[in-house]
Amino acid sequence: MVQSNAEDVDGYLAEMPAPRQEALRRLRELCREELVGFTESMAYGMPVYERDGAAEIAFAGQKQYISFYLMRGDVREAFTERLAGQDMGKGCLRFRKPERIDFDLVRDLLRATAIRPGTIC
Repeated sequence: MVQSNAEDVDGYLAEMPAPRQEALRRLRELCREELVGFTESMAYGMPVYERDGAAEIAFAGQKQYISFYLMRGDVREAFTERLAGQDMGKGCLRFRKPERIDFDLVRDLLRATAIRPGTIC
């Protein structure tokens, strides 16, 4: 799945193949725990977390991997060493297998994002 027409995150998760649902639910749980004051919604066919109307975090179940979008360059720069061995694009951290998601890294990225607003790429 590349893009969903689901109206909400619950609907989005229900559309996902069973092997990925647990990992995506865990990503959602972490986002909801760590991104206090952010708004959860659907945009671009995936769950996004916005602060002051700007999306800073998103995730998606793609055909070949699970994507975690970190749209804050300052946070990515602060985690350069920990992200070095990851499959990372400009703002997209890709996990080819759900069982390979580093939830500790994701939690730390979310915490760093939540601390204060920053420039979105």
